[in-house]
Amino acid sequence: MRIDLPVVTGRLLRRYKRFLADVELSDGSVVTAHCPNTGSLMGCTPEGARAVLRDSQNPKRKLLYTLQTIEVDGTWVNVDTGLPNTLVAESIADGLVPELAGYDSLRREVKYGKSSRIDVLLERETGERCYVEVKSTTLVVGDVARFPDAVTERGRKHLEELRQMVREGHRAVMFFCVSRGDVTAFAPADEIDPAYGATLRAVLADGVEAVAYSTRVTPDRFELGERLEIRI
Repeated sequence: MRIDLPVVTGRLLRRYKRFLADVELSDGSVVTAHCPNTGSLMGCTPEGARAVLRDSQNPKRKLLYTLQTIEVDGTWVNVDTGLPNTLVAESIADGLVPELAGYDSLRREVKYGKSSRIDVLLERETGERCYVEVKSTTLVVGDVARFPDAVTERGRKHLEELRQMVREGHRAVMFFCVSRGDVTAFAPADEIDPAYGATLRAVLADGVEAVAYSTRVTPDRFELGERLEIRI
């Protein structure tokens, strides 16, 4: 997918209060940008790192810019958690995810479970359904992507809801979208949230499926990369 809004580059000064980041632009001015990521961004916000901001071109916005990518050790990392869901849905629709091919329709943000919404619902005319939950991550240890980067009760709830869909006779898939390209495998971050890792293993044993993909990230593009080995 291509990022249509104009982008500007600068140097990251700091990320704070979770949703804010100060960036020094190439002209020397300093702006405060919206950081669209609720995670810890562990290891992804080094002071002085090159950063790319989207320019909303909307003078009515309190924060004109949105932090989009940060260069970490020579690798561009997407930090906008809104993009992976769109990327995964578009990639499935374009036939780029063989594991999720062969369905007749694709819908997004469909209500299911207990007051939840599934990221992608795939359906066949025969009535078969596949529920796809998308989780994005930026955390890497060595060359292994990890999730989550903070304790997530919500993430465990989503796993339980996927398991319930399997019990009701449907297919359910946990899709880990790694927002960077310098990885070869994926594993749950047990040292951060052991309960999430335990729940993931339990639901996989009960029939929920899991896939993980890297992405190719540049300042103005965000594309699905390679399928990753999942180390459980």
